[in-house]
Amino acid sequence: MDSVARRQIALWLFICSAMVFAILVVGGVTRLTHSGLSIVEWKPIVGVIPPLNQSEWDETFEKYKKTPEYQKVNHQMELDEFKGIFFWEYWHRVLGRLIGAVFLLPFLYFWLRRKIDRPLVPKLLGIFVLGGLQGAMGWYMVKSGLVDDPRVSQFRLTAHLSLAFLIFISMMWVALDLLTARQRSTASEALRNLQRTGIMLAILAFYTVVTGGFVAGIRAGKAYNTFPLMNGHFLPPESFIIEPWYLNFFHNMALVQFDHRLGAWLLAFLVPWFFLKVWAANVSNRARLAAAFLLVSLIIQISLGIATLLLAVPVALGTAHQGGSMVVFGALLWLNHELRVVRGPAAIA
Repeated sequence: MDSVARRQIALWLFICSAMVFAILVVGGVTRLTHSGLSIVEWKPIVGVIPPLNQSEWDETFEKYKKTPEYQKVNHQMELDEFKGIFFWEYWHRVLGRLIGAVFLLPFLYFWLRRKIDRPLVPKLLGIFVLGGLQGAMGWYMVKSGLVDDPRVSQFRLTAHLSLAFLIFISMMWVALDLLTARQRSTASEALRNLQRTGIMLAILAFYTVVTGGFVAGIRAGKAYNTFPLMNGHFLPPESFIIEPWYLNFFHNMALVQFDHRLGAWLLAFLVPWFFLKVWAANVSNRARLAAAFLLVSLIIQISLGIATLLLAVPVALGTAHQGGSMVVFGALLWLNHELRVVRGPAAIA
């Protein structure tokens, strides 16, 4: 691949990554406004067209009235209110389809023009498959809330969130590789230690994302709205009241929120330490810039998390906190990649 093609494909993947960030934000609003169960059918093609007249709106509203959410929670809702929740879920679904089109059509163009190296094709096809699985998981998640208990499964919601991050990670990493390809070389032990630490921080950040999914799934953010302790406790005494004990990690608000806090606390201590290690090492200025961006984004993200918790998850703050998690992860990806790029003497500590 020539340099022009590499830049073009990297830009395309960055645009797709930005769209994944956008759908994460819209998904946050959809969840926090309890709009996710407003569309009771999955029509991947014709579902792009919303109701266009009064009779179509009445028909759509009648379908919603048959759901447990309307009958148990929103039985006093009028059509105008329904339209409000309908459109958040509608735009969330439309944006998902749009991401699929923005990914597939340029891929076919680049592929037919022979601008994609053969080893890159399976990576891009794998990302497309992940996108298809994400759409199916989204509907599978919604279906779990169209039963007696009008709440989606926290397991399916977390899987839906995790898949979004896997898609984002894949596209970002491939794009970064296209712009500044990693090279295998004899790096020093000090640099290898930084690389290993960066991987561990990425795993920790993903753990925090997953636990955040469970917090959202069982609405644990509505409880223990104090900081730094949880209603006066580091670990609330009711954290293991469910039997068998392991179910507490997925169903107990106290332990689920504690797990998420634990990830945030660890990142709060480890990322500043890692920032200092990176700046003290003989690395490129771009690696230092990535480390600084990671530190600043984490400070903002933790501040948003604390404010969201203390105010019992208002929509704006909860959405910003969800979006901020992807910004932090993007910074971690950038830093991890920069630590693997050989830039002359910068690779030798």
